[in-house]
Order: sequence, then C-alpha cells, then structure tokens
Amino acid sequence: MKNWKSHFVFTRSQQNGIFVLVAIIIALQGIYFFILFSSEDLPDPEEEKIVTEMQRTVDSLKQVAAERDEVAVAPFNPNFISDYKGYLLELSVAEIDRLHEFRERDLWINSAEEFQEVTGVSDSLLKILAPSFQFPNFRRNTSEENRVPKKAFLTPLSKADINTATAEDLQRVNGIGEKLSARIVKYRNSLGGFRGEVQLNDVYGLSPEVVERLLLHFEVQQWPGERLDINKVNLMQLTGIPYLNYEQARAIVKFREEAGEIKSLEELGQIPNFPLEKLGRIALYLSIDQKN
Repeated sequence: MKNWKSHFVFTRSQQNGIFVLVAIIIALQGIYFFILFSSEDLPDPEEEKIVTEMQRTVDSLKQVAAERDEVAVAPFNPNFISDYKGYLLELSVAEIDRLHEFRERDLWINSAEEFQEVTGVSDSLLKILAPSFQFPNFRRNTSEENRVPKKAFLTPLSKADINTATAEDLQRVNGIGEKLSARIVKYRNSLGGFRGEVQLNDVYGLSPEVVERLLLHFEVQQWPGERLDINKVNLMQLTGIPYLNYEQARAIVKFREEAGEIKSLEELGQIPNFPLEKLGRIALYLSIDQKN
C-alpha cells in the first residue's frame, strides 16, 4: 500500500513543474480555440475585392440586358437607328451600315418589309422588332406613286473629290468623327494631296471598314501632280517622294547608273533593303517613259 501511495507523493519542485505544465496546456488550448478559430472568420481583403468586381460585372450585364429589352419594346421609328441603338437591338454592323447608307440617299423606310429588304435582317429578328416599329402617318399614307422607286436605291451616288473635301464633309461618313477627319486632312496636306485610294490606309486609326465606307462617297478625281520619269528624275526630286528617304533615293540613282536604264519599277526590288511593301505607293509618283 505504501508503494502505491508513493507514486502520488511529489516534491515541491515537482509540484511546481506539474502546475506549469498544466498552465501551458490550458494556454495552448485557449489559443487554439479562441485565436485560430476567430482568425478564420476574418474576411480576406483580396477575396472581398474580387467578389465586389464580379458583382459589378454581373450588375453591368444585367443593366445592358435591361436596356436592350427596354429599347426593343418601346415604339421607335426604324429610320432613325443610331449605332448604339442598333447594337441594343442586336443588329449586326453590316445591317446598321446598310440602313445608314440607305438613309444618306434621302430615302425612307415605310414598312417592316422594306426594313428587312434594306438591312437584310433575319426573319426571326424582324418578328421581334416589327411590333415596335412606329412610322409617321404621312409615311404610312404615302401612295405607291409618291414613294421613291427601288431603282433609286440601286443608282450609284456621284462621288466628291477627296482632295477638296473639308473635315466637315468627311464627318458625314459613318465612323468618322472630328479626330479622324482632322487626321485625314493633315495626312493629305503632308502628302500634297492623295494620289491613290490606297493611301487612305496609312491614316492612323482609319480601319479598312471605314475606308471602304469613305470610298462610297469620295474618290481621287484630280492628281496633285504628274508622275516623274524614273530614268530622268534627280536625287532631290526622289527625296521629295513621301515614301523614300535620302539613302533610298540615292540607292535608286546609283542602281540606275549601273543598269543604264530602268525598264520596270519592279527592278527596284533588286536594291538591297528597298521597301518593297511600299512599291505600290511609290508607283503613284514614278513612271517609266516608254519612248526611251
């Protein structure tokens, strides 16, 4: 019995050690339950930011959908559809362009059938939009004799000279605003006038689609100068061509002297580092005199 009790008899230092050990265990458990668990409940700022951005995106998409539904339901005159409204109505870019080109001829759409004929919209989309079409009474009551014949739509427009067009004239083309029209005029002035339609592709910010639309109304009617005979042109005249620098002009003169005569502009491709991608534009300024 004494041996059994001896297992529970501790010295003063042993009792202090046991007390410290118990205190450490209690402290660790308190940290585990109250600090670690509570820290997991704290929101992560980065996660909150991501969730907020996602929610804003969802709200924005809902707003666009709501606006689209609202525009489609509200009555409107299809003769006055802007680019933005056309987007909300789910019209394609080509369909909107056809409508604008038709209206620029001072022609009017008088029925849902004419709207489909002009724009080329599908039957399913026309079925959705047609109930919202609203034409003025004087348009609905227009007799067949007074309507513009369809043949007028097929008649090509007379084009204006792009070298005499003002910035305001250019802005009448769908897709060209104040900035683009100013750039076109500025680039035209730097060239001394456009010599070919291909030069419009060099205007910064002017997309091929807008160039195509622009050429429906404008063209190069008068050249601002004659082509120079490549076998007679001098060095200074060559450096005046917008697409050639001094080194390239000197290389052409040297090549001509060595060859004796240049019979084709394609021969310029034999010159080292010659900008062949610009040959079509350079050809607007140079020619081959066939009499030589």
